[in-house]
Amino acid sequence: MGISIGLMLVAGIVLLGVLLVIWGIGVYNRLVKERELVRNAMGQIAAQIESRWDALKSLIEATRQYAGHEADTFKSVTEARSRVTSQSTVADVEQDNQLFGRAMANINAVAEAYPDLKASSVYQQSMGAVDKYENQVRQSRMVYNDTVTKYNRTIQQVPSNIIAGIFNFSQERYFENSPEKAETPSWNA
Repeated sequence: MGISIGLMLVAGIVLLGVLLVIWGIGVYNRLVKERELVRNAMGQIAAQIESRWDALKSLIEATRQYAGHEADTFKSVTEARSRVTSQSTVADVEQDNQLFGRAMANINAVAEAYPDLKASSVYQQSMGAVDKYENQVRQSRMVYNDTVTKYNRTIQQVPSNIIAGIFNFSQERYFENSPEKAETPSWNA
């Protein structure tokens, strides 16, 4: 009878160990899935930013017809920028946004100096495309923040925080609202 109680105790401990391993694997897989969703959301931002820069290149070409020197300066800015990818950080995107904002401010200044440029259909269509992609970047950032919220919550909650700590899952940074980002861009103003 002593052997059967000991055997049942060992079986219970083994079963508990197996259940803990299965639970740990499930939590780990959920953390990996949520981290990949965060990376995917950053990839969506990267795609929208790339399209936004492509639209800016169209603006530069329109500007070239009116002010060749300024257009060459804008082109060098677009070539010097770093590429945002799914592996980029929030800081990388913010740095890219600052560069894009400076380029747009310069283009707006040129457009003010050349009213014919501002009135041209190529300029207006390109500005419309920039606005469209700027709005898509904004929406993608909101999706990213929502995805990061879910991921960060999961790695902080008990008991999944144990697995997150063991496998070095760390919190992701949010995009924060700044006065410039709170305003809808008014490139056509």
